[in-house]
Amino acid sequence: MVVIKHRKIFFILSGLLVFASIVCLALWQLNFGIDFKGGSLAEIEWVDSRPNNQEIQDVLVPLDLGNINIQATGEKGTILRLKDIDEDTHQEILNTLKDKFGDLEERRFESIGPAIGVELKKKALWSISLALVAILIFVAWAFRKVSFPIKSYRYGIIAVIALFHDVLIVMGVFSFLGRFGGVEVGVPFVAALLTVLGYSVNDSIVVFDRIRENLLSYKAKDEEFSKTVGRSLKQTITRSINTSVTTLFVLFAIFLFGGVTIKFFALALIIGIALGTYSSIFLASPLLVAWERRRRT
Repeated sequence: MVVIKHRKIFFILSGLLVFASIVCLALWQLNFGIDFKGGSLAEIEWVDSRPNNQEIQDVLVPLDLGNINIQATGEKGTILRLKDIDEDTHQEILNTLKDKFGDLEERRFESIGPAIGVELKKKALWSISLALVAILIFVAWAFRKVSFPIKSYRYGIIAVIALFHDVLIVMGVFSFLGRFGGVEVGVPFVAALLTVLGYSVNDSIVVFDRIRENLLSYKAKDEEFSKTVGRSLKQTITRSINTSVTTLFVLFAIFLFGGVTIKFFALALIIGIALGTYSSIFLASPLLVAWERRRRT
């Protein structure tokens, strides 16, 4: 199959994307939201016309709130991100804005202390790490009956490599968006990454499982392994692409027409699922062939 024949091209493409993501993360890191660094968030809907960001900033200066990140949303909405505040200060902000700009409706208010934010960050890292370890163990166990020409644990290692590829690129994209678009990441972003992990490994296992069936059925020899992998890809590629496309249709609808609170959650899933489909076809399977050929040399 052409994917296996030209696998070096896909290895180079994936390598460039991963390298670019690492550079973005090294330079700018992720722009953590209040979930991870603590702070308060208020989403306001204006009854009359929406004041511009500078007007809101000027009105709130006397309250000594420090740096305030102000973001317009929708037709008449505004999101305020600022340091952790108590309820008295919260009410004082609303009253000040009402006195200056007229009636408003507060759609939501969230406040998280710095200590809780640090704890959430640690738990998020543990969640992703444990998911990767569990996936490695599961894949190695599921393919325990296939030890020729590739040991079962190598399927698990390659599946995890593909997962790292997908998650790292998603993080790199959001690092770029955080630096140049002010996009923040919070708990929904972690949920999106875990979803991407599950979706990506599902795609990889579908292909790997067909490789296993063909190996057991055709009893392929070492020199035939690349043909077996190519045959397996032909048998599963349509299913993988169709499943991903239908999922992406829904996610694009959420991204375009959903609220601002889930807009970037949907974007993370769009990028991650597209990458998961790509990596299962153009990265994971060719890596099996490359590893098997390296073993023979």
